[in-house]
Amino acid sequence: MDETQAAPMGKGREGSIARAEDVVRTARDWLIGTRHADGYLTFELEADATIPAEYILLNHYLGEPDDEIEVKLAVYLRNVREEKHGGWPLYHDGDFNISASVKAYYALKLVGDDPDAPHMRSARDAILAHGGAAKANVFTRIALALFGQVPWRAVPVMRVEALLMPRWAPFHMDKVSYWSRTVMVPLLVLAVLKPTARNPRQVDIRELFVHPADDEQNYLVNPTGHWIGTLCLGIDKVARVLEPLFPRAFEERGIQRALDFMMPRLNSHDGLGAIFPAMANTVMAFDALGYPRDHPDYVTARQSIDKLLSIKNDGGYCQPCLSPVWDTALGGHALMEAGLDIEDEVVRDAADWLEERQILNVVGDWAVNRPGLRPGGWAFQYNNDYYPDVDDTAVVAMFLHRADPVRYAEAISRAEEWVVGMQSKNGGWGAFDIDNEYFLLQHIPFADHGALLDPQTADVSARCISMLAQLGHGVEHPAVRRGLEYLRREQEPDGSWFGRWGNNYVYGTWSVLCAFNAVGEDMASPHIRTAVEWLKSRQCADGGWGEDCASYWQHRRDEVKNSTPSQTSWAVLALLSAGEAESDEVRRGIRYLLEAPRDAGHWDEKYFNAVGFPRVFYLRYHGYSAYFPLWTLARYVNMSRSNANQPRYGM
Repeated sequence: MDETQAAPMGKGREGSIARAEDVVRTARDWLIGTRHADGYLTFELEADATIPAEYILLNHYLGEPDDEIEVKLAVYLRNVREEKHGGWPLYHDGDFNISASVKAYYALKLVGDDPDAPHMRSARDAILAHGGAAKANVFTRIALALFGQVPWRAVPVMRVEALLMPRWAPFHMDKVSYWSRTVMVPLLVLAVLKPTARNPRQVDIRELFVHPADDEQNYLVNPTGHWIGTLCLGIDKVARVLEPLFPRAFEERGIQRALDFMMPRLNSHDGLGAIFPAMANTVMAFDALGYPRDHPDYVTARQSIDKLLSIKNDGGYCQPCLSPVWDTALGGHALMEAGLDIEDEVVRDAADWLEERQILNVVGDWAVNRPGLRPGGWAFQYNNDYYPDVDDTAVVAMFLHRADPVRYAEAISRAEEWVVGMQSKNGGWGAFDIDNEYFLLQHIPFADHGALLDPQTADVSARCISMLAQLGHGVEHPAVRRGLEYLRREQEPDGSWFGRWGNNYVYGTWSVLCAFNAVGEDMASPHIRTAVEWLKSRQCADGGWGEDCASYWQHRRDEVKNSTPSQTSWAVLALLSAGEAESDEVRRGIRYLLEAPRDAGHWDEKYFNAVGFPRVFYLRYHGYSAYFPLWTLARYVNMSRSNANQPRYGM
């Protein structure tokens, strides 16, 4: 049933509260109805055209086109193309992106789309107008090199022998983020073996180059414009000349080191790193190394990718990864805010499912910088034991504590121990690693995507402080004190906080205000009031909030296209944390959520609401527009009925 919220609100604040109670009941029942038989919640996680395009490219690299699947992925690719510029964006209603457009065009041509069809012609014109396929990023050019569409000199020299370097070397795998590590290790195998895609239909994209690919001389660019980047380009030229002289024995040792890294991290059918790019590179590396199709490791790696498909009757796409732990924890918070507790099977089953997935016995890559710390975190996905997520761990621990601090005492204690141990020197927390600030590496030609590292961020740090506060720790706790100092330093001049993992300053400011409230900060303090006034100033005429993904470019940080349920929820939750329950801005935000179109408990939201890598890779969590509005409306009702001035919990 599609509810357009045409019903009258009723008179005054009481009418608003009564209407919110009705919607909370409907939305809560809908969310309960989505849970898996095992008790967890999971929603689709959508990225841009790149992931389904790469799935098609992978099939044709292997020589195994799957027309039944690919024709549905092609429907999706055609649907997400933007008519206003002819190509593919990084997010809904976004600007043209050359790399996404080149991959999507090639994928459609592999599936069989006529290059002279209007949508293909329009995309081709846009790609050529932006300099052609030669201007795509390094990852795209690597894919094109595998298909013989560009020479291998179009990509930086990448040697698998890099895995043999000591930790004190300028470059080492321990110095990059988890996602970079898991993507790069199998990619280095491909880079030295330089296999050629089978490409059974012999499809090329010569028409996407302004100059013939073999004639192009300017593939590599300085990613930062810094002199160090220029130096790195010079080193790359020297390495290219010397590459044929590299001893074969060291290459073989490097390949073995890559396999030694990959094998324990295959995660059964959840794949290396449990993220699509790493999983796809693993399959191609196994293929390049001559693994037969029935080899157990090859079968496992290939099946992990197929689990990411979301296929419907009229189309479908490939997800970048799966988000059951994140969805279950956040959805659990919303359901408890909406009146459920541990006596309800829904909450108990969700909490038990999460408890079972705590990583207690695997010492992950994070231990390189914190040897001796006992594991105790949760991963984002079903299984990813080497890479627990600090943010997930804090959110899960708060949910378990809220559900039953006695029943889950051991799990909460281990989570607290691990999160405290993951704090970086500057008082903040990164998502997966400690002190991952080797910014020198951002200048290497391979890093033109700008997402090589996992430094500390305000949103993750705020969640950790919120967790510690909910567990009873105040400003006297060293980790809390240092974390608060970090957050104060990170505040933007306009009063907001940068949001690394959700769009953007609204998300960051919500996260931080929750933390300050949880530790008992005086919400009348100047830095809090500046943040509150910033939030109020960003409210749209319709009562909602809607920061665009383009805000990650500094010159576009104030850009707004449309209000969205997710961002409105974050803003209202932030204002409620700051003692603004009676404000006109909260009232208007609640009205927006009550009147916004929804299907029972799922609000309509086409705009992307999260970030993989700012300015590079964006996400739409389909669950955000379900549990965040429910959470917000329920909290508004609870605080209104109890005359509470601020929430009781960390989030």
